[in-house]
Amino acid sequence: MTSKTVLIVDDEAAIREMIAVALQMAGYRCLEAENAQAAHAIVVDHQPDIILLDWMMPDVSGIELARRLKRETAYADIPIIMLTARSEEDNKIQGLEAGADDYITKPFSPRELIARLKAVLRRTATAGIDEPIEVEGLRLDPSSHRVSSGETELEFGPTEFRLLQFFMTHPERAYTRSQLLDQVWGGNVYVEERTVDVHIRRLRLALGAQHEHLVQTVRGTGYRFSTKV
Repeated sequence: MTSKTVLIVDDEAAIREMIAVALQMAGYRCLEAENAQAAHAIVVDHQPDIILLDWMMPDVSGIELARRLKRETAYADIPIIMLTARSEEDNKIQGLEAGADDYITKPFSPRELIARLKAVLRRTATAGIDEPIEVEGLRLDPSSHRVSSGETELEFGPTEFRLLQFFMTHPERAYTRSQLLDQVWGGNVYVEERTVDVHIRRLRLALGAQHEHLVQTVRGTGYRFSTKV
């Protein structure tokens, strides 16, 4: 049995109940919220392990709540799975850019939901205390989840941090977008390859002019992390 707590945020009670029954049968503890305001209060009070967040809600949308949580340091690392009837690629990209770790289109089966939830929890779990990595004055500390350039701390989202950590521990090798999806997002989760390009751009912006050259585009292949020009 898992001790993980899942916050289900959806304005439709029947959907919350369906999801909660499936998750409880799989051993998860469930909390429920019918709107973004109630959800934020529960996050503050209980800090769930993962959030299942409906996109379309009255007043404050799921996208807006996701952005707010990712801006708040105390809750930025809580993984979010967006639940939505919007299936267009641009909507998926918008959800992922807002900070969602995965995106499930309604209708979905309880089995698919649980599989995707497990995959997100696996890849966002703390891997233990690792030694800091430093390249050309860029320092990544996995234990404190901080990235710095000299004395300046840089701001990174959770996905960009994982992407940079993978690159810094696997330098001088070109990776395809598909390989990066497998290594950083997890092979059991469907994410568009275009998503990699979005997060590479965000990673370079976070690195700034001094370090953005370390993340190189390999024409016809993908990307690599290298100190060589």
